[in-house]
Amino acid sequence: MLGLLKTPFHRESGVRLGIVGCGVMGRRHAAMFRNIAGCALVAVADVVQERAVKVSEQCGGARAYTSLEEMLDREDLDAVSIVAPDSAHVALSMMALDRDKHVLCEKPLAPNPAEAHRLVEAAKNAGVINMVNFSYRSAPALQKARALIGEGEIGEVVHLEASYLQGWLSDQSPDWRIDETSLWRLSSRHGSTGALGDVGGHILDFASYPVGDIRAVSCRLQSFDGLKGISSGDYLLDANDSAVLHVEYDNGALGVIHLTRWASGHPNSLRLRVFGTLGSIVIDLDKSNREISLFHGRHSKSGRWRKISCPGTPNNYQRFIRSVLTGVNEQPDFARGAEIQNIIKHCEESSRSGHRLIIDR
Repeated sequence: MLGLLKTPFHRESGVRLGIVGCGVMGRRHAAMFRNIAGCALVAVADVVQERAVKVSEQCGGARAYTSLEEMLDREDLDAVSIVAPDSAHVALSMMALDRDKHVLCEKPLAPNPAEAHRLVEAAKNAGVINMVNFSYRSAPALQKARALIGEGEIGEVVHLEASYLQGWLSDQSPDWRIDETSLWRLSSRHGSTGALGDVGGHILDFASYPVGDIRAVSCRLQSFDGLKGISSGDYLLDANDSAVLHVEYDNGALGVIHLTRWASGHPNSLRLRVFGTLGSIVIDLDKSNREISLFHGRHSKSGRWRKISCPGTPNNYQRFIRSVLTGVNEQPDFARGAEIQNIIKHCEESSRSGHRLIIDR
């Protein structure tokens, strides 16, 4: 659902943006925002000064800082993009919201639904644009699939299969046993909630955005201690590596969603198959993010599969800036981020209890 701002945007020079976090994703945010009309990237911040300076130089001289607080004190910003480590998302987002800045935050929005809802309320009270970067919303194929399903092109959805496969544990590329940027993702002590918390948000959004809300879940999480060991240096390797979810949607459709870091040969693979009473839709982002496969027909033998090219759609960075300029909060917003964290919480509880759980809303 779209929301309206309390106060429309009036600055003639465009949206003055600052980015917090200058790692790999921070550099991507910088590259994407620099190419958007109506957006001026004026400042970047990172706790490691060298990273901030490097991105600053790559961005034509955006001023570099070592903290968001310093950046907010010295810069006249309209909006902030939060690309810091997961554990800092809440504190940094709240700091920006307290100063009435529009916020785009990387996923996960928060470590739990309660903290996520606190951000939802803070953004609402501040009357600012708020979005979570579920990056696969930027895929034209996903947007087209949602439109076709909503138009009844494949009839009533009855079954779904979705997967998110990464292979960096089995491929050991990079060598996660010595790479701290990988090791923290395996250790709850260092802020990780495992594969489910890391990429589970993406696949849950990917598997529900075109179809509808998930109302129940049964989940099994697994950490393969025998394969990767119990610890590496100061890192206790206890976070989950794989997850299998059995889900039920509001319309009664069933689905299987699975994800793992042990999928050799799959650096980063997402696939979605949706089956309805009149046809099926397949998205395979390894093949293309601008094409879907559509089967239409009541009979498998007489029907046919065909490829459909999907028109380009705005990416999340463009949607965020457009939202600030128009005053209309586009999706995915903080409320969606909180909804996904709530599903993840129920998945974790289901894995501990061994029970199927109804999603509390």
